[in-house]
Amino acid sequence: MARRLSLQDFLASHSRVVQVALTRVRGSSPRGAGTCMFVAADGLWGTIGGGQLEYIAIDHARRMLKQDVISDTLDVPLGPEIGQCCGGRVEMSLAQMRQADRDDAIARQQVDEQTLPHVYVMGAGHVGRALTDLFQHMPVRCILIDQRAEELAQAQADVEIRQSAIPEIDIATAPAGSAFVVLTHDHALDFLLASAALQRGDAGYVGLIGSATKREKFRRWCRDHCDGQRTDRLICPIGASGSRDKRPSVIAAFVAAEVIAELTSETAASAPARSIDLPQTGKQPDAEGDTAGVISR
Repeated sequence: MARRLSLQDFLASHSRVVQVALTRVRGSSPRGAGTCMFVAADGLWGTIGGGQLEYIAIDHARRMLKQDVISDTLDVPLGPEIGQCCGGRVEMSLAQMRQADRDDAIARQQVDEQTLPHVYVMGAGHVGRALTDLFQHMPVRCILIDQRAEELAQAQADVEIRQSAIPEIDIATAPAGSAFVVLTHDHALDFLLASAALQRGDAGYVGLIGSATKREKFRRWCRDHCDGQRTDRLICPIGASGSRDKRPSVIAAFVAAEVIAELTSETAASAPARSIDLPQTGKQPDAEGDTAGVISR
């Protein structure tokens, strides 16, 4: 699989780079203050929000490189005069990077990566692999876990891959605030892993593929075998959007949106995952035949 280019790799491959940093944001803006982008004569790493604002910054940075300007500032109104309608105003600094600047930028990026929320995709079937295809592009650290080497071998996403004989250990040792999406090939294993994730009490998201019938069976199983463990924080069905399309890629799109919404909400750092009423739409087929058809997970 192709590995995403890291900032360290980008800086190592370009001898002259301008760091573009948003220093002040007033009103509405595509990105917040502190956001950085790195511009070389023939390369780019990061984004300050795209659109005309980013084009102006890239063009200015490359003119600085061509004219050997060490540093500069820009003050850009985000209005009709530049073809944007945010209505805010952005100030940014642009500076050619010295070695110390490069070291600092790499260190900051490594810290940012270490603090990314973890998303554990428990099951490397069709939906699990489709999820990793999406999560690899998002601000999370995605870990794909399965007991089956042959399924893991089919994963093409740039995510961490683990073959785990006892995946509940991976759940137990995950950082606080992690998200767990459970969609293995076996209902019994699904129940075991979903209950292990709920028992933590600090997960940012716990989702189980299935249907209202599967959720109810899981609730009864927890009542009988897990000392009455509550299941109101469980999301099941996952990605319950109401779509009738059960192709893995479509299910994955709705689930990824659901997970990211939970992990990036304003209360994600302090509140448990939300509880939901049993939806009447958006069910995934399960072994009990609660919905028509079957799906390979």
